[in-house]
Amino acid sequence: MSHTPVAPAEAGAAGSEGQPTPPAAPASAGATIAPLSPDEAEQAIDLWDEANLLQPWNDPRADIAAALACPTATILAAREGGRIIATIMIGYDGHRGWFYYLAVARSHRRTGLGRAIVAAGEDWLVAQGAGTIRLMIRAENAHVAGFYRALGYEQSDLIVMGKRFGQG
Repeated sequence: MSHTPVAPAEAGAAGSEGQPTPPAAPASAGATIAPLSPDEAEQAIDLWDEANLLQPWNDPRADIAAALACPTATILAAREGGRIIATIMIGYDGHRGWFYYLAVARSHRRTGLGRAIVAAGEDWLVAQGAGTIRLMIRAENAHVAGFYRALGYEQSDLIVMGKRFGQG
């Protein structure tokens, strides 16, 4: 499946949050991928809930606001008929890119849409300067590892550690 890169280098004027606004990229038949707008937050959260991505320790509204306010992060959304059918939150930390909140509506799974939105996220992160992209898969979501393996991602021999401060 071909797609138009969604990358800051191709963007025109900055969006309302100061981020470059890339052109919409074709995703799959009838769908386009472009950055999420703040007024679409509830649609994205509903999709994340359907995909079982929400956790009590993360505030999805705060996550959306933070990603949209950061110049090296965004949320890409695939839309069809005005409805959000896939998302991926992406961020660049100065060393590597990160994926979060990859979700595809049940009605659109196994159509190539997940592959398309990941490719758009990769393009955006590479344009930011990322030479490596990382993601974390919760142990109970291990079935998604096969999806990422099919896209060329490999399991890294890393120990991920964390410390919570409030909601994050």
